[in-house]
Amino acid sequence: MMASFMSYFGGRRDTKQAARDAIVGLRQQLQLIEKKEEHLQRKVEEELKKARANAVSNKPLATQALRRKKAHETEIDRLAGTRLQLEMQINTLESANLNAETMAAMKKASDALGVIHRGMDTAKVEDTMAQIHEQREIANEIADAISNPMNGNELDEDELNRELGDLEQEVLDERLAGADHVPLHIPPGAVKETPQPVAEEDEEAELKRLQAELAM
Repeated sequence: MMASFMSYFGGRRDTKQAARDAIVGLRQQLQLIEKKEEHLQRKVEEELKKARANAVSNKPLATQALRRKKAHETEIDRLAGTRLQLEMQINTLESANLNAETMAAMKKASDALGVIHRGMDTAKVEDTMAQIHEQREIANEIADAISNPMNGNELDEDELNRELGDLEQEVLDERLAGADHVPLHIPPGAVKETPQPVAEEDEEAELKRLQAELAM
């Protein structure tokens, strides 16, 4: 079996086909044996009927029928043993063929891994990973430097708080100023009283009248 594997890997591609041909031949032989077994089984049943039919009336004939039945049964047992051996051989060939296919696939995978790992070793991988880690740290430092403000432009927290307080006071003052100009709510249907203006002409007339009385 090992020699078969070595010849398979050595380039003899007909090994696979040979295994398939052998399996086909064994299965064909199994079909012949099964047909033979069926034929003999029918013979057994025929001889058994003859024996029963002549068991009382013709015992010698019944005895011969039983002997032939026994011979057919013996042949059936032999064929059953042969059929079992053929089935085992088919299973062995199929298993060997599957093992050969599996080993071939594993060898191809191993060769592919060898090509992939060619020129690579643990030290080179570690060096590469160290370089990647170093470049990642540099990139993070650059990103932090870009996103953070310059030291000269840092804002004073106290100054921010004072500016915020001024804004709050301005908002409150605007709200209070706006409250003085809020129009009074007049209920629906109510008549708004319009103040009667004092005519300037009446005031002047009254003033002239008083002056005239004083002059008298």
